[in-house]
Amino acid sequence: MNKISLIVARATDNAIGKDNDLLWKIKDDLRLFKRTTAGHVVVHGRKSFESIGFPLPNRSNIIITRNKEYKADGAFVTNSLEEAIDLGHKLEQNGELFILGGAEIYRQSLDLVDRMYLSEVDGKFPEADAHFPEPNLNGWEKVKCDSYEKNETNEFAFDFCVWERVNLI
Repeated sequence: MNKISLIVARATDNAIGKDNDLLWKIKDDLRLFKRTTAGHVVVHGRKSFESIGFPLPNRSNIIITRNKEYKADGAFVTNSLEEAIDLGHKLEQNGELFILGGAEIYRQSLDLVDRMYLSEVDGKFPEADAHFPEPNLNGWEKVKCDSYEKNETNEFAFDFCVWERVNLI
């Protein structure tokens, strides 16, 4: 069975977006996102998908929407997280499917994921209108964490951390 993972860039205050857009410009994080998700199935909510504007290349894109008439060229459309995950398991060839958000999709998926890729952005954004739900990290182990400095390509410093769910017996 494929791993179910989520990947998110979240600020210190859990902010992830405003007006269906990112709050920062961090090229190193975008490179990590692309490298991590390339060749995999990615699942996103309709608003998150529309904020990107096109299916992400070199990935099978699955969109979740309540609108049964919704169509998106180059992407699969489902009407629930469960339906998206079922389809993702059928499509995924490389062992891991990714939840890309937005906030409501993250909230629904937190208890289902096996791995979290968290970009922890060093900043607070009180103007944000989308937030990542605070995960309960009991039962999780941080298996990797790399730090990136604020510089000419990264508007904010950030840590890119990978968390694995631990099987508690």
